[in-house]
Amino acid sequence: MREILEDAFGNSPLDPTEAARRNMRPVLRKRFYQRAGVGEGVPFPILLDGRPVKTPGGNALALQTRALGEAVAAEWEAQNGHIDPAAMPLTRLVNTIIDGVVPAPTPIAEEVAKYLGSDLLCYRADSPEGLVESQARHWDPILAWARDELGARFVLAEGVVYVAQPDHAVAAARQAIPADPWRVGAVNVITTLTGSALIALALERGRLSVEQAWAAAHVDEDWNMKTWGRDEQALARRAARFAELQAAAMVLDALR
Repeated sequence: MREILEDAFGNSPLDPTEAARRNMRPVLRKRFYQRAGVGEGVPFPILLDGRPVKTPGGNALALQTRALGEAVAAEWEAQNGHIDPAAMPLTRLVNTIIDGVVPAPTPIAEEVAKYLGSDLLCYRADSPEGLVESQARHWDPILAWARDELGARFVLAEGVVYVAQPDHAVAAARQAIPADPWRVGAVNVITTLTGSALIALALERGRLSVEQAWAAAHVDEDWNMKTWGRDEQALARRAARFAELQAAAMVLDALR
């Protein structure tokens, strides 16, 4: 079974873009099991026909809560004829956390921290007026939350020219990065998907809903689509990324 799962899922990288690229494979493995379920014990193991499942790295595919285990099992149960990793964002994420984050969470936290020095929310357009207003409406409340709740006061810049953030702001926000490997793994995925560690931390702390975080991450893209029209291929890619975000948020909710 392990060899089948390795071939289907590979050693999934934490970067969602790279994960999506690897999962675009033309040949899918046939479904080889009748039933997916959750076993007893903590962590809760995923069972296929009563047999425990291994991650591509050879670790037990076991979840911290039963609710999370049932959500992963539901992805396996939903596979129809073939196992399609692209339709299993939560399974891909937990595989990556178990194999890549749990053994060494500190480098993952450092990846999140790097975004704080040039966070998306700090770089503003100077025109048109509608875009400026939309950025302020979505982003200012998050920056205010970081200032008031985390003690991190970031400075804003117009355009894309790099502006160094105060050391105290970065250090204060850095303290909010969770140490728990499951949570930091989910936060890292959200950071990569949104381009903003502050959006990820606000979602992790319950300050934002999934929909609010997604809208904040796509202010510029939404403005461009409103101005120039919709790109169906881009929207399809965006839907896949949103599924990744929902999976990461599900991990955070399950452990909250």
